[in-house]
Amino acid sequence: MKKRIILLVTLIVVCMLLVACGGGASTEKSNSKVLRVGTNPDFKPFEFQEKDKKEFVGFDMDLIKAIGKQAGYEVQINSLAFDGLLPALMSKNIDVAISGMTITPARAEKVLFSDPYYKSGLSIVVQKENNNIKSIKDLEGKKIAVQIGTSSAMAAKKIPNATVREFDNVSSLFLELKNKGVDAVINDLPVNQSYIKTSTDSGLKILSDIISAEDYGFAIAKENKELHKKLNAALVEIKKNGEYDNIYKKWFGDNITK
Repeated sequence: MKKRIILLVTLIVVCMLLVACGGGASTEKSNSKVLRVGTNPDFKPFEFQEKDKKEFVGFDMDLIKAIGKQAGYEVQINSLAFDGLLPALMSKNIDVAISGMTITPARAEKVLFSDPYYKSGLSIVVQKENNNIKSIKDLEGKKIAVQIGTSSAMAAKKIPNATVREFDNVSSLFLELKNKGVDAVINDLPVNQSYIKTSTDSGLKILSDIISAEDYGFAIAKENKELHKKLNAALVEIKKNGEYDNIYKKWFGDNITK
């Protein structure tokens, strides 16, 4: 009888250990398939939050979810300040940063960029009644609002004698312009277009002068080469199977050049 009891106890302990080990393995596998994505959700129509809603929506959000699904990941979106995205990548707090981010040599020294997924450009916004500013040349000596850490900020700082004011979010740029705290805003063209289109009475206009052409890419930590390869391959695949075109048309129609 004692031998049977000892044998039974031993079997129970072994089963418990097997279940525990199996549970640990399952959790590790689940965690390995989560893609932690960082974004600054203040860049409509690329990433933003609709009023009274928690979900992050926009072109970038749909795109990275489609890429993640194609690569076999569950995508989790995290809200961060734009200038905190690359530091978060390098400190491994996130796996991917996607936020209407222009591929630049300076950034490429710090992180790996995907293949370009969107072609954009910088444009100038002024008040409707302002007929003195018609091009970037007319911004010399003027006050300009830009978002901190962006290519818009870099472009504005190259304008002779301009006073460049940097803000954390895009909505603050337009508010400052409407309040006449600055003479102009420099920002990405599709974001400017979206703001003008969705504002019932913005009192602002976009100049026809495009400052520069830019390519957007999502960023990955330098040492994460395998993830970079997988997500790039997924981007190529969704362009082939038509998913990219569906997402593009949802947010931009056929009016803006890809």
